[in-house]
Amino acid sequence: MKNENKKTNMYQPDERLKSEVTPEGLYFSRRELIKKGLVAAGALTLAACGIPPASNIPDPAVATGQASQGLITANNVDELGAALTPYDTVTHFNNFYEFSLDKEAVADRAKGFVTQPWQIQIGGLVKNPMTLSMEQINKNFAAEERVYRLRCVEGWSMVIPWNGFQLSHLLEQVEPQPDAKYVYFETTFDSNQMPGLRDPGFPWPYTEGLRLDEAMNPLTLLATGIYGKPLPPQDGAPIRLVVPWKYGFKSIKSIVKINLVNEQPATLWSSVAPNEYGFFANVNPDVSHPRWSQATERRLGEISRRPTLKFNGYEKEVAYLYEGMDLAVNY
Repeated sequence: MKNENKKTNMYQPDERLKSEVTPEGLYFSRRELIKKGLVAAGALTLAACGIPPASNIPDPAVATGQASQGLITANNVDELGAALTPYDTVTHFNNFYEFSLDKEAVADRAKGFVTQPWQIQIGGLVKNPMTLSMEQINKNFAAEERVYRLRCVEGWSMVIPWNGFQLSHLLEQVEPQPDAKYVYFETTFDSNQMPGLRDPGFPWPYTEGLRLDEAMNPLTLLATGIYGKPLPPQDGAPIRLVVPWKYGFKSIKSIVKINLVNEQPATLWSSVAPNEYGFFANVNPDVSHPRWSQATERRLGEISRRPTLKFNGYEKEVAYLYEGMDLAVNY
């Protein structure tokens, strides 16, 4: 398919108080607890979320977006009317532990990260396993813009205009076998470029997983850009997952492997702290984290907290996936 830039807006926003940001010292002290076998992941802001100090928030960046699939109503906002998070914020305050535990240091330490050439292996329980270069991906899968809310497990959120394509389009090409039930994802492992990988406190490489029906949902995106530009390294270049109804740590970055399997795969955070970070990780205001409530969140750019939306506001699109499940048990 010819690479196009269809625009379809779907969700997120801007600023935060310095008091809301986890101090750097806590990141490192709690990392040591993990190394000793203790669970202290609460202060570890997970891989897809982050809150910059108010002094680091620039004026809102310019972004464009068209109504699509009934989810967006106007340019520069999500379908609920929330403003986009500024580009400078999205690209300069990042959680990407492979580079650093310090969110403000990630962008600098990721400079020069080589993403060409890049290949993704898609295999496992599929009829047509394949290895695709980014050139092939960009040529064969039409890009569109979707604005999604991104909700961090630690209680703050953003609104980001992503560019990418539905994961289902890729999975349809490899043709899952009848016994495939889950999709396993793996981040690149390159300690020469990613100094954080030398930290033995985490079970590298970063891994994540979805149930196959979650992966096939039309909202599940493989993102290759933000704000109409290619993904910068600190945001998961050259390709990452975006699952907008789940907490941000599910949206794995810099993917090199996608395998279809018949058993629930182990994931990094559910391995480090299974009692705190479950496999499903659906945004749910009714299920608290063991050490804090998820009933409210702080949106970047706002002072007061707002109610957390079940499934991050995508309940109509995804609730059917969990019918009959106890979401307090399958958290």
